[in-house]
Formats: sequence, C-alpha cells, structure tokens
Amino acid sequence: MILVGIGGAVGAASRYLAGIWIGKKTGTKFPYSTLFINIAGSFLLGILTGMKLSQGIPEWCWLLLGVGFCGAFTTFSTFGYEAIQLFLSKQLKKAYLYITASTIICTISAYIGILIIT
Repeated sequence: MILVGIGGAVGAASRYLAGIWIGKKTGTKFPYSTLFINIAGSFLLGILTGMKLSQGIPEWCWLLLGVGFCGAFTTFSTFGYEAIQLFLSKQLKKAYLYITASTIICTISAYIGILIIT
C-alpha cells in the first residue's frame, strides 16, 4: 500500500507539472495536455505490463510504477470532464475528435508498449 501511495504521489505531481508544461507549449483550448499525458502513461503502462507478463518484474515494482505512478499520472476523470466541457461549449467536432483520439491512440500506445517488451 505504501508503494502505491509513493508512486501515486510522484505520478500526480508529474502529471501536474507535465500538464502545465504542455499547456504552455500548445496554448490552445483543445485538451492536448491530458491527451499527451494519457498517451505517454498508456505506453509506459504497456511496457510495465509486458515486463510483468514476460519477465516477471517484482511485485513491488509493479505496485510502485504500474499501479501507483501510472494510475495517478494518467487520468480518466479529467478526460471525461474535458470531453463534457467541449460538448457543453458546443465544440462538437473537438469533443468527438478528443474522445476518438484518446480512446484509439491510448489503446494503441499501450499495445505497442506491450509488444516492445514481449
């Protein structure tokens, strides 16, 4: 439990800082920060999953990085909130693009991460 908490704290802080940095770089109303963070986190979780399945990384490493860090770094709740905000502001094309891109690219990123290791 402690390892999940430590990983989660580092993941949440990393997400916050990455979100600020990406937001400054993109400067648009489209939620690129969350999209890029979720893609990177999905890829990393794919790598860790591949390592867990094929090489048997220690349980402590999985709890710290897979469950804790990746769990806090990526965020489905922010994704959902931002998608709803796009719908409410009548930016339907952006909302559909965001939902589609997030779902497809994050899934593919996780799969590529698994394939790299296995």
